Amino acid sequence: MINGILAAEELLASRVAYTFRTYPKQITAVIAAALLSAGTLAVASLGPDASDLPVQQVLEATAPLSFSEQSQSLENFSFTLFRTDITRSSDTAEALLKRLGISDPAATAFVRGSGEARNALLARAGRTITAEATQENQLKKLSARWIPDGDGGFKRFVIERTPVGFTALTERDTLTPGSRLASGTIRTSLFAATDDARIPDAVASQLADIFAGDVDVRSLRKGDRFAVVYETFEADGQALRSGRVLSAEFESGGKVHQAVWFQPAAGQKGSYYRPNGDSLRKAYLSSPVEFSRVSSGFAMRMHPILNSWRQHNGIDFAAPTGTAVRSVGDGTVDFAGTQNGYGNIVIVKHRNNQQTAYAHLSRVDVKAGESISQGQTIGAVGSTGWATGPHLHFEFRVNGEYQDPASIAQEGGAPITAAMRPAFERIAVSARTELAAAFSVIQASAD
Repeated sequence: MINGILAAEELLASRVAYTFRTYPKQITAVIAAALLSAGTLAVASLGPDASDLPVQQVLEATAPLSFSEQSQSLENFSFTLFRTDITRSSDTAEALLKRLGISDPAATAFVRGSGEARNALLARAGRTITAEATQENQLKKLSARWIPDGDGGFKRFVIERTPVGFTALTERDTLTPGSRLASGTIRTSLFAATDDARIPDAVASQLADIFAGDVDVRSLRKGDRFAVVYETFEADGQALRSGRVLSAEFESGGKVHQAVWFQPAAGQKGSYYRPNGDSLRKAYLSSPVEFSRVSSGFAMRMHPILNSWRQHNGIDFAAPTGTAVRSVGDGTVDFAGTQNGYGNIVIVKHRNNQQTAYAHLSRVDVKAGESISQGQTIGAVGSTGWATGPHLHFEFRVNGEYQDPASIAQEGGAPITAAMRPAFERIAVSARTELAAAFSVIQASAD
C-alpha cells in the first residue's frame, strides 16, 4: 500500500511539474493576481475608511509683531555680499574696489598705501579677485590667488578687516590636482565652441593637435561635436591652471574619433592612442603657432619688400608679437641666431635629414646643440629681418631642399604592446564612460 501511495505522489508531482513547464506564464499570472488580491485585502483591513473619520477644525488666535519689533528685527539682520572680478592692467586701488562693489575709503587707502597689496592686486592683469562685503558695501575680506612664474604651487593674498584695522597676509600653498569633463557643439569654429563651453585655450589647442591627422579643425561643419576630459590644478576650489587632455572624442562628418592618454609608468613617455591601441602621435605637429591663421602659403607670390615674383619657400602664420613658437617635432637645435632677411631664426634638425626653420622671431629661447622635444617653446613671433609685420615664417627642408610644410604631419608612434594592453584597456574603458557622461551634458542642454 505504501508503494502505491508513493507511486501516486510521484505521478501527481510529475503532472504538476509538466503543467508548470507547459504553462509557465499563465500560472505565474494567476499566482501574481492571487497575491495582489490578498495584499489589497490586507491593506484594506488595516483601518476604517478615511471618509468615515471625524473632521476637526482648530482655530488659534495670533497677534502680529508690532511695527517697532519688526523694524528692530530688520535692523539686526545682516548679510554678506560676494563679488568676483579679474584684475586689469589699467587698475588702480579705487577702480578695482569700485568694480567689486566696495564703497570703503578706509579699504581703498589701505590698498593704496600697502606695497604688498599693490603688488598682489595691481601689478599683474588677469588675476581673479574675490571680495566679501557687508550690506553697506564695506570690505570684510578680499582674496587673490595666482601661480608665480616657474612655480608649481600658488600664492594666496588676503586682506581682512579686524577691530583695529586691516591686515594683509601672503601665503604659499600647493595646487590640488583634479579633472574636468566638458563638451561642445560647433556653430562657427572649434575655438568659439570651446569658449562657449568655458574650456581653456590651452586645452582647445591640444584638441586640435591630438586630432590633427583625423580632423581638419579649420573646416569643421556646423553640428560637429566634441567632448574632452582634462586635468585641472585648483587653489581653494578655484581652477588656476589647466593641464593635459586625458581623453577626447570628436564627431565630425558622421565619423567618431577618440583619443586616450596613456603613460605606462611614472617617468616613462606617454602618448595618445585610439581605443584599439593604435598610436595617434605624429612625427610633426600641424602648426608651430597656436591660435594663428596662414597668411601666405608655399607658392609663387609677389614679395612684399623686394616687389618681385618669387617662390615662397615656407608658410607664414599671422600672430601677434610675443606669441609662443613651438618646435613641431623632436630634434636638436642646429642654429639659433640671426640670418639676413630671416632675422632671428631657429633651425631644428630632425631624423632622416629633415629640418624645420622658424624665422622673424622677436626672441630666441634655445641654443645651438640643445635637444628639444615636440611642442617645446623655442621663441616668440616677431617681425625681425625682412618682415612688414609680426608673423612666423616656417620652413620644412629635406636634404637641404625646400618642401611644402603642409605635407609633413606623418605617423610617428608605435601601437600599444601586448604587455601594456591590460593596463591600457582599463584606462580606455574608464575614458569611454567619462566621455559618454560629457556628451550627455550636450544632450541634456539640447532637450
